[in-house]
Amino acid sequence: MPGFIDDQVHFREPGLTHKATIATESKAAIAGGITSFIEMPNTVPQATTQELLEDKFKIASKTSYANYSFMFGGTNDNLEELLKTNPKNVAGIKLFLGSSTGNMLVDNEEVLEKIFSSTKMLISVHCEDEATIRKNTEHYKAIYGDDIPLKFHPIIRSEEACYLSSSRAIELAKKTGARLHVFHLSTEKETHLFRNDIPLEEKQITAEVCIHHLWFSDEDYDEKGTLIKWNPAVKTANDRAGLWKALLDDRIDVIATDHAPHTIEEKKNVYTKAPSGGPLVQHALTAILEKVKDGTLTIGKAVEKMSHNPAKIFKIEKRGFIKEGFYADLVLVNPALSNTVSKETLLYKCGWSPFEGTTFSSTITHTFVNGNLMYENGNFNEEIKGERLIFNR
Repeated sequence: MPGFIDDQVHFREPGLTHKATIATESKAAIAGGITSFIEMPNTVPQATTQELLEDKFKIASKTSYANYSFMFGGTNDNLEELLKTNPKNVAGIKLFLGSSTGNMLVDNEEVLEKIFSSTKMLISVHCEDEATIRKNTEHYKAIYGDDIPLKFHPIIRSEEACYLSSSRAIELAKKTGARLHVFHLSTEKETHLFRNDIPLEEKQITAEVCIHHLWFSDEDYDEKGTLIKWNPAVKTANDRAGLWKALLDDRIDVIATDHAPHTIEEKKNVYTKAPSGGPLVQHALTAILEKVKDGTLTIGKAVEKMSHNPAKIFKIEKRGFIKEGFYADLVLVNPALSNTVSKETLLYKCGWSPFEGTTFSSTITHTFVNGNLMYENGNFNEEIKGERLIFNR
């Protein structure tokens, strides 16, 4: 298969390297068949200036086993810096329209409209309505204090919070003509905001769904607890079914991970103090291949959503396809060799996975990055590093 291009990861470097580093997580990524990644700006410091963004590229050039790019972080007050971004060298702009890990909430409507109107770069958004979440949080804190049962997480970070924010972002994109990519849809209701009646290449507004929203539902909170606490929240089985339907009928264009590790000690905190996010890059592809095996989707559709479409949406130069003249980013999978996820096999720095104890039917045996054999049956080529992604814009 062509290597999986993961358009949304958090590798935590710089500043949060007790959770993860570009080296550790890119190694886990190539073991999971991910040959290229786009990393988010909410590190410490946040990548909200050209200088800080280039610092991340420098780290990756020395330590990343996979090919890499980064998002520039938009804030309420860095429009000037944002407009200096070279669209050929940077994946795009990331806006948090609901607060998540890190304080990057963009809530000034005037600034938002200026960003949408001023840039020709792809704008990726995290959509959750902050006022709705705060109101819901205060309601449940009044009842339970900080130890709110996890089952209320998808009610606090509700369907309404997601839909309000994503519909506003889409409305603004239509008004300004901005190129918008909506990250990690989590509700069935949101899927109806997107269209499938034109080819992907003609879409100005595209959408992504993540592995955890396709795999888990609120029925799993009792067993998994904070290990499946994400923003946006994992919601109902009906939402999950709706996301699959929209993925298969092409209203949703991309499958990604939103890989966002935290230490197990951090995750063991009570609800209000346990951070959202979890590690996924090592097992995302094998999880989707499980759905190929059970007939949910075809291998061709999986490749389209994980390799072809991210390359098309971000206009990544010469990647995402097995094609003459393209980089040889390739994954070999043995579909008859099962493997069970255990702590001993995990490559994440945080050392845990929401998939622990899960047996997958297939195993990734080899990963090639830029024609170099980087991973073979548990062994890594640590001499060679990945390359910076270039964009045809």
